[in-house]
Formats: sequence, structure tokens, C-alpha cells
Amino acid sequence: MDGTPGIARWLRGIGVRQVRLVCGLIMFSYIFSHFFNHALGNFSYDTMEAWLRFHVWWWRISIVNFTLYAAAATHFCLGLWALYQRRHFRYTAIEITQLVFGLSIPLLIASHLGIMRLGGLLYGRDPPFYSGVLFAYWVNRPYMIGVQFLLLTLAWTHACIGLYFWLRLKPFFKWAAPFLLAIAVLLPPLAMTGTHRGGHEVTERALQPQWRNEHIKTTPPAQGSVIDDITLFYFPILYLSAIVLVFAARGVRALLEGRRGTITVSYPDRRVRVPRGLSVLEASLRFNVPHASVCGGRARCSTCRVRVVSDRSTLPRPSGREAFVLARVGAAGNPAIRLACQLRPQTDVAVIPVLPANVGADFVRNRKRVNIGEERYVVSMFIDMRGSTRLAEARLPFDTVFLINRFLEAASQAVVDGGGQPNQFVGDGLLALFGLHVDPATACRQAIRAAAMVTSNVEYMNRQFAGELQQPIQFGIGIHAGEVIIGDIGFRDHTVFTALGDAVNVAARLQDMTKALNCTIVVSEEVCKNAGIAPDRLMKTEVAIRGRDQPMTVCAAADPASLAGLLKDQAAAPCAERPVSADGLV
Repeated sequence: MDGTPGIARWLRGIGVRQVRLVCGLIMFSYIFSHFFNHALGNFSYDTMEAWLRFHVWWWRISIVNFTLYAAAATHFCLGLWALYQRRHFRYTAIEITQLVFGLSIPLLIASHLGIMRLGGLLYGRDPPFYSGVLFAYWVNRPYMIGVQFLLLTLAWTHACIGLYFWLRLKPFFKWAAPFLLAIAVLLPPLAMTGTHRGGHEVTERALQPQWRNEHIKTTPPAQGSVIDDITLFYFPILYLSAIVLVFAARGVRALLEGRRGTITVSYPDRRVRVPRGLSVLEASLRFNVPHASVCGGRARCSTCRVRVVSDRSTLPRPSGREAFVLARVGAAGNPAIRLACQLRPQTDVAVIPVLPANVGADFVRNRKRVNIGEERYVVSMFIDMRGSTRLAEARLPFDTVFLINRFLEAASQAVVDGGGQPNQFVGDGLLALFGLHVDPATACRQAIRAAAMVTSNVEYMNRQFAGELQQPIQFGIGIHAGEVIIGDIGFRDHTVFTALGDAVNVAARLQDMTKALNCTIVVSEEVCKNAGIAPDRLMKTEVAIRGRDQPMTVCAAADPASLAGLLKDQAAAPCAERPVSADGLV
């Protein structure tokens, strides 16, 4: 039951590009096996011939053979469809290489397929093994050696570029890249040298009449002429006609789009007019608007996503693939977030790119999530170390930094154990957030318990460094809750996820008040109430908050554990003595 929705969502995420990718992977597995077989010729002709029998057995199994040819036909047709769909030709050098090589492969492979398969289909001849093919190329048609080596290079390069575009977004790519590169570079020359050595061995063995009669079967001239006509004349005409039709269809589409009029795509700093039907990303590329797109508009990386700030009621609904990618990055529930490569507005639209235009594949590989901003009830906790300036006066800078880091480590570990998230470090102080993934009542209880754990951890630290500290390290804690804005704040690569709002500012001021009230922790009445602490068990006081007209009721305590002990859920109260880890932290 639980897995069904996930599988259904995954199936809806399959689009044309995913089908094309799967077909390409099937073809790549055949190419790799074939070239590996060629490379065995570096050992001997007999080795490559022996392995070829296993290779042929596998790929001639009916279902496997059908899958291979269906994948090849589908990949070819979808390649032409992608050429038709593309609205611009702003290719990078690697994309141009992949396109040109891919379009060249069918013309170069036609004659090879004629020898290997067409004779069997037309005349019922068994497909030749290495002996017949190598003899045909190295003896009868030596010029075909260069053609086949060129085909090998183009097919392998085209496949490797496609794999690179896909794998570079995977988390394992960074450590796997050197190994993949070694295979990509070494296999083609090994296949060429292996084939070359095999060809020379066949040429030498063919001088023996008995071996030649057993292994070399020549094609009758009439049959060879028919095969050559098909592979060298009719197929190239048909193939080139298909490409011409694609560009003719593109021209017809451009005329039709011109009649349907244009729309305005508005960016934060400019507006452009484009034909109706173009995607937002295509509009950006056409007018040189900086726009992130690591995968090149293939709906894989999600880096092109935008926030739609105009009327969204007229926009087309997200496709299955777009919905799948948005769900993967946690934006499925926000109708304002769309993929620029998939959004094809029919009316004027205003968008703001979510990510900087300079993000790269590392961003996607590391599965970084961009928090675009949302309003949420969050509990903010400020923890500040007392007397760090006095501590620094009598110590070397290294010792001072070490002690402050130990304090922040103790406080952060308590926050994490309590269910919160250390958010920002400012000098010797820490901002922690609770409630990012739980309800407000749970978040308030977590914060109070975490404060008690901070006390426990710092007490252990003071005992550990008692011989080095003239006075135990003291600290103050302020806790308040309320609706805040959470999101990524910063510039380019220097961004942090944090909370903004009055509740955060109040928590910081409550922490400052611990000095004036001569206590360790000051918690707002709202947090205590939401945490389930009975009002009659609290020592309340009213304090004036800078920036607020009305005073605020707060609860102050010398020991955070005393507040944690008032929680209704005593079973989870952490203020009792707890075991410590090897590094001294709870």
C-alpha cells in the first residue's frame, strides 16, 4: 500500500527523454560488449572469436534481440523528435559534438549492418563471424577499415557524452568520474588495436586454402550488389529525407506560431516578447537572459525553476515529468514554483528565477535544496556564552577559539539531541530553531528540554576543563516562538538557511535579559503555555522589550532543568543525569 503511490508518481515522471535515455542505455550495453570483444583481439584472434560466440548467443535471444532493435529504432526516432522540438540552436561545444556524431552514425553503420544482418534477412545466410567480416575489410575492401574505426569513435563518443550528461548529476559521480574516464579513453584504442591484430591474423590464415574454405564464405556478386544498393544508396536518401522533413516541419511550426501571436515574459530586470508556445527557459536563451539550467532543459536537474509572480490561473498544469521533479525538490505543494524548461505559457507571465544563473552540476549532485521562503511557526532559541572577552585576555588566540568551539559544540549537540537544528553561529553565540518539521506544541517542549541538556553538557565541560578555567563558563538562553519567515538568505554561494521575524528578535532580547534578571534562561509565556506547563507552577514577570509598546510576560529560571521538570511528559524529561559520550557531550 505504501509503495503504490510512490511507484505511480515515478511512472508519471517518465517522459520522452527518459524513454530515450533507457533506449540509449540498452544500445550502450551492446556497444560496450561489442567493443570489449574487439579489444580481446589484443590477446589473439582465437580469444576474440571465442568470446564472440557468447556475445552472439546473448544478443540473438529473441526477446533480447527485439529489445535491442526496438531501442535503436526508438532512440533514433526520438532523436529526430528532439531535433524538431528544440526551439533554439544555442548549443555548447559538447552538445554540438554529440549532435553531429549522432546524426553521422546511421550513415556509417549502414554498410556494416548490410554485411552483418541484411544478407541473413534477405537471403537466409548465417551472419558471418569475425573471420568473414575481417577478411572482407582487410582484404577485399581495405578502405572500410578507416570507416569502421571512424564509426567506432563516433558511436562511442556520442554514447559517452550522453552518459556524462546523465551521470554528472548523480551523487556518486564525483568519486566515480576518474574510473569512468579511464574506461571511456582506453576502450576505443584497445578495440581498434585488437581488431587490427585480428584482421592481420585472419589475412595470414586465409593464405591456407583449407582454413579459407572452412571460414570464409564469399557473397555472390548479385546479392552483394543488392545489399550495396540498399545500404549505400536507398538508405542514405531515406535518412537524409527524414532530416529534411524535420527541418521542414520546424519551418511550418514557426509559421503557425507567428500567426498565433506573441506573449511577454517578464523577468526582474527586463521584459521580452516571444512566440506563444516557447518555454520560459527557451525565452531566456533566445534573449540571453541569465538562467540556470544544468541539464540543458531536459527536466532532470530542476535548477531552472522559477517563481511565477503573475496570475497563475491561465498557466497550463504541470506535466507528469514536471510534477515528479518538483516533488523531488520539495516544491510540489507550491503552485508558484514551476520548471522553466517545461512551462510553456499561453499568456503574459512574470517570473523570478529561484537559483543563481551560475549554479553547476555540484549543486545537483549534492542534492542541495533551495528554501525559497515560507511562513511557519518556529521556536527560536538564542544561547550566548558569558565572559568570552575576559576569557580571551589571558589566553592565546588558539586556546580561546578552542574553548569557544567546545562550548558551541556542547550547545549544538544538546539542540540536536533535543530535536532542533543549530542554525547560525555569531561569535560565541548560537541561534537554534525548533518546529521546522513538528507541530508548535512539540517544538516548545523540545526547546525547553534542549535548554536543560545545554546545562548538562556545559557542566560536564566545566568539570573537564576545571584546571584551566578560573571560573566556570556561564551562559544565557532566551526562547520565544511565533510566525516567522524561513528561507535561504545571502548572495550567490554565500547563503544560509535561517529565520526572519519579530519572534527571532524577541528571543535574542530575552537572552540579553538573563544578565539583568540574574538568571540562566528566560522563556516567553507563550512557549511555556504551548509546552503544556501549568500556569500556576510558573514564576512570571513582566519585562519591557525594546521595539515593543506593550510589556511581555516571561518566565525566568536559574536552572533550565527546573523548567523541563514542569513539563507534563516527565518520561522524556532529560534533566536527570544522563550518560556522556567519549568526547564528554550528552
